Amino acid sequence: MLILTCPYCGVTAEETELQPGGEAHLKRVGPGGTDEELEAYLFDRKNAKGVHFERWRHAYGCGRWFLAARCTVTLQVFGTYKAQNTHPPSDIVDSIRAARPDWTPDWTTT
Repeated sequence: MLILTCPYCGVTAEETELQPGGEAHLKRVGPGGTDEELEAYLFDRKNAKGVHFERWRHAYGCGRWFLAARCTVTLQVFGTYKAQNTHPPSDIVDSIRAARPDWTPDWTTT
């Protein structure tokens, strides 16, 4: 069973109290986007085996959306964080690197 802690209300909840929302950190396509960009946004997903970032909603709690970093193979949870973050906080990245030394993030910081 997957157990996550909501970063807003602090409640630790089983996945039955949560609602999955798919992959996190997707770049939304605006009205000026091309058909190809919209298609990529709707259908292209990483579906990673290993470290994955996901959106979750605390459906039977505070109702807020948050993000979680976890391993899709072992269900190890590296941490949860607020949905407004564009990248995972450094403590979660450090937790991932401690457990998976060969992992590298697929984003760049500027």
